[in-house]
Amino acid sequence: MSNPQKIVVITGGAAGIGLAMAETFLAENALVAICDADPEAVAKFHQLHPEAIAQIADVTLENEMNQFLGEVERQWGYADVVCANAGTGGPAGLIEDLDYQQWQHCIATNVHGSFLTCRWAARVMRKRGKGLIILTSSTAGIMGYPFRSPYAAAKWAIVGICKTLAMELGSAGIRVNAICPGAVEGDRMDRVLANEAKARGISEDEVRASYVTGVSMKTWVSAQDIAASALFLASDAGAKISGQILSVDGNTETLAL
Repeated sequence: MSNPQKIVVITGGAAGIGLAMAETFLAENALVAICDADPEAVAKFHQLHPEAIAQIADVTLENEMNQFLGEVERQWGYADVVCANAGTGGPAGLIEDLDYQQWQHCIATNVHGSFLTCRWAARVMRKRGKGLIILTSSTAGIMGYPFRSPYAAAKWAIVGICKTLAMELGSAGIRVNAICPGAVEGDRMDRVLANEAKARGISEDEVRASYVTGVSMKTWVSAQDIAASALFLASDAGAKISGQILSVDGNTETLAL
């Protein structure tokens, strides 16, 4: 980044992809604000990065998001980069076996959380005539995903939000892009594998192997791979990139079983 004082806001920023984004931008001397629903993760982040804003917030709750985003405005007034990253993997299973409340929670965390984040970003960025919004979708957001219909539906919705907001906000100097990670190594994915293995009646090792079978490069990706892509989009080199769905996944050919 050419401007060492960029202000970056990241939801779901205390762990996984969000944490990698936060630490990557902090290493570039950005001012960073994160929220996360996990109190322990937020406390740990604050201990490691006391210079950053770190608050507990559930992205599905408007009042909690207003408190978090309001604090960013009170301290810094605006944001250069907003990463609508918070999400959840949701339940695994055939559609006829899924619980409606779990479906709703998956949609709310991924989609409603993105709405609340992007609405605020659009308001503050439009006043300045510039800014970048990065949404975290998934390869599931551009493909079908057996046994994971709530997650796929949510991540497809995020692609729709990205494409629409790029059109709405482009004339105001605001860029909007979505990153689609493939299978990202880490604790969250371990939980996903366990749930999916149970739903499919196979071992976790078999599920893990299936995730790379359909990838051209036969590899998983890291949270740092996603963070590096976000940093590129925020750099001068990405100044004319908007409305794009950037897959960082080693080229997923299929998510079919």
